[in-house]
Amino acid sequence: MASSGHSHLWPGVPLALGAAVLFGASAPLSKLLVGAVDPWLLAGILYLGAGLGLAIVHWGRPVIGLPNVEAPLRRADLPWLGAVIVFGGVLGPLCLMQGLSLTSAASGSLLLNLEGLATMAIAWLVFRENVDRRLLIGAAAILAGALLLSWDGEQLRLDMGGVFIAAACLCWGIDNNLTRKLSSADPVQIAMIKGLVAGSTNFVLATAIGASLPGFEFIVAGAVVGFFGVGVSLVMFMLGLRHLGTARTGAYFSLAPFIGAVLALVLFRDALTIQLLLAGGLMAAGLWLHLEERHNHEHSHAVLEHDHAHTHDAHHEHVHDDTVAGPHSHPHRHEAMHHKHPHYPDLHHRHRHS
Repeated sequence: MASSGHSHLWPGVPLALGAAVLFGASAPLSKLLVGAVDPWLLAGILYLGAGLGLAIVHWGRPVIGLPNVEAPLRRADLPWLGAVIVFGGVLGPLCLMQGLSLTSAASGSLLLNLEGLATMAIAWLVFRENVDRRLLIGAAAILAGALLLSWDGEQLRLDMGGVFIAAACLCWGIDNNLTRKLSSADPVQIAMIKGLVAGSTNFVLATAIGASLPGFEFIVAGAVVGFFGVGVSLVMFMLGLRHLGTARTGAYFSLAPFIGAVLALVLFRDALTIQLLLAGGLMAAGLWLHLEERHNHEHSHAVLEHDHAHTHDAHHEHVHDDTVAGPHSHPHRHEAMHHKHPHYPDLHHRHRHS
């Protein structure tokens, strides 16, 4: 935050873009495995790879020099975590697999861009995150670029398959907004639980309907892609939510298809097309509009008690018994205050706007 001596873009924007890069890269890498692995089973392997990889990180924190759990899950967090797993890890993939089996690949890839639209619409219309014309135009440019990138000239078919894919995107839009409720808790722990539960569910369901296990090397490859493309990406996405709010994090994350398309140029020797250049131009324009945002006004903070990782800045001026430097986590209380500085709808600025 600007008040802590850093740009209000840091670290939220790099985290959100990092999540988009990792997730975007996972698409072409997964494509390399689809011929040898059933798509639904691959979804299970990806999520299990994320969950198991993050479990190693979680339990091995002292060995690899990571700090202890930031803010542990509380009992009040469990219903939100359960809803996130159901919508994002179970219903979303189930609707997607059903939809892809009933519609064309062109329609499927186009409709998948509805996730970004659903995420931002829910954040703005339901949770009333602040929005202005610049942000709307930027988000529209990013989504238009993603749609253009996915279009292959075939007619968009809004059949039952399209309805299922739209439902999957709605589930993930709900998932992304509900995850905001957990963004103050430890992201590694949450992403680990989500990966293990969702991965196990998809794995069991896929094998139950007859999917056969691939060779060991394909399982390992899928798990590694899942660890980075789903697990680490989700951790970075949650940290982005903490600093930017859902709508802005969702907008940056919508750049993922462009990242995947650029990587596909290298992996599959795809041609550099006018379509890709135009999509990149639209997304770059949208990204610039978001980076140039300056949301700055007088605002008041009510008394707030919560637990999350923080450094001592304008919102964290409490005193410790011992000298504490750097990021740390503990229950703390914010007294009421009134000030002005550039900010996003982060953990401390979730006031509603008309």
